[in-house]
Amino acid sequence: MKKYIALIVMSVFVISCKSKAVAVQNTDKTLEAPKEDKKAIQKHYDNKLDFKTLYIKASAKYVDEKQSQNVSVEIKIEKDKQILVSVRFLGITMAKALITPTTVSYYEKIKGSYYEGDFTSLSKWLGTELDYSKVQNLLVGEALDDLRKGKYTQTIVENLIRLEEEKETNVKKSFFLDSDKYLLQKEQISQTKENIMLEIKYSDNKTFDQGVLPTSIEINAIQPKGKTDINLNYNNISFNEELSFPYSVPSGYKEVIIK
Repeated sequence: MKKYIALIVMSVFVISCKSKAVAVQNTDKTLEAPKEDKKAIQKHYDNKLDFKTLYIKASAKYVDEKQSQNVSVEIKIEKDKQILVSVRFLGITMAKALITPTTVSYYEKIKGSYYEGDFTSLSKWLGTELDYSKVQNLLVGEALDDLRKGKYTQTIVENLIRLEEEKETNVKKSFFLDSDKYLLQKEQISQTKENIMLEIKYSDNKTFDQGVLPTSIEINAIQPKGKTDINLNYNNISFNEELSFPYSVPSGYKEVIIK
């Protein structure tokens, strides 16, 4: 079940594993950011996609120490309102999720189970704060957090602008922007006490009338039993079409209870 859930809500579900992982040490040499890049956050949001709906057909590959699987993924987004994700294998729907700002629902076929609830209980189960915006931002190449609301130390790492959160918390976050268009290239999230490390990389940006969208997302999480990788490649993209969001749990499925 976990691999399908991971594909449904991407990186947030990758780090749902409760066992401890090995933290990765950052050994990159850093330089002070030049003065002309001090408004990097503002310039990053100048790239914000302007759309009402977004339809994506993608191919995805899930790899861990025990298995490797390729699936197809269909993603429908009504901006700021709802996201419907369908995961298929050989044309058969294996998992489906409907995400709104207040609710999360999914079902998966292997074990015949489903979940219906809100982000509060789901966040407690996952051990990390989750909301609708984070899922939507990840899929369209925006920083998981609203960078305009935080305080960051800015440095240059391997020709990228690194914004490192200054907040004193167990969760450490870094966001990397290119120095040309200030598009998000990479983000890293770690929980030092739990020894959890997650890295998300974006590439192959394409320009549309609605803005710039990355068409390749690479998600890496290190865990004690090995490394989990998810690669998502957008093959077909369309904006502002009339989309339907059908979702219903098949009869006979067993509900997942989160305590």
